[in-house]
Amino acid sequence: MPNGAWPELSALRDGPTIATLHLVSQIAGKAAVALLPWRNHAWHGVLLVHPRGLRTEPLYGAGAPFELGLDLVDHDFTFTDAAGTRRVPLRPTRLADFHAAVTALLDEARGGIRLHGAPNELEPAVPFAEDQAERAYDRDSAERLHGALLEADRVLRLFRSAFLGKASPVHFFWGSFDLAVTRFSGRGAPLHPGGVPHLPDAVTREAYSHEVSSAGFWPGGAGPGGGPFFYSYAWPPPRGFAAARVRPDQARFDEAYGEFILDYDVVRRAPDPDELLLAFLDSTYAAAADLGQWDRSALECARGRPRVPRPV
Repeated sequence: MPNGAWPELSALRDGPTIATLHLVSQIAGKAAVALLPWRNHAWHGVLLVHPRGLRTEPLYGAGAPFELGLDLVDHDFTFTDAAGTRRVPLRPTRLADFHAAVTALLDEARGGIRLHGAPNELEPAVPFAEDQAERAYDRDSAERLHGALLEADRVLRLFRSAFLGKASPVHFFWGSFDLAVTRFSGRGAPLHPGGVPHLPDAVTREAYSHEVSSAGFWPGGAGPGGGPFFYSYAWPPPRGFAAARVRPDQARFDEAYGEFILDYDVVRRAPDPDELLLAFLDSTYAAAADLGQWDRSALECARGRPRVPRPV
């Protein structure tokens, strides 16, 4: 994709490949969960967007450090350490065959890593080693997804720069298959009810232990519900949040999701996609923060600029 381009995404054309990558990404993410010490809100287990696709942070605990990734340029699942990169091709396959190939690679390179063998946050959660369904993989669809993730990552990082309080990095959750950034008020939150499919309630409750405003990008194709779209929600949702006035006019509150949604195509087709998306992110956060009575003057700062230190 050309630099600065927001690629077209189609649920019909690109959804099957995105669904395959959802499952493949979980195998990489589970290695991080297996090896790294638990970090607040499961931030140790996420993937990060980078110029060639998605990757883990450095993984320690099984010999020399390494990382796993999805190379969406050369279309490989990658294992990289100081000795170089080993690859399993991304292509149409049965997940059981792909899982066996990745397991063999890990056993050869770092024997003894025990990965949880079934997907999270998906229904049905067929164990990877038993999944004999034919899985699609189209290179063009994968590259479109990568282009969209790069653009979304860039704008979410700019949005992230205007917050002084506790906030997550911009990172990719492989369970729900979305790119997210979360701001915290600094206050605790009521116990989350849990109930996410095939995800321990203890994980969900730890993730939502504190009051948040969270926003991100869901590319569609990774489960029911359409997409692609940008989203923004609050936990716990303050009174009146669903009825708040937000920008742009095309944004809407989705009762089923419990969050504000802005369709990806509205952003992609806008004369200034960055400005439109930032309006959505800023206004939905403001709704959560104002209705939730956050101390905004202590938590916010001017948007970051290259080479310009934040004034104090």
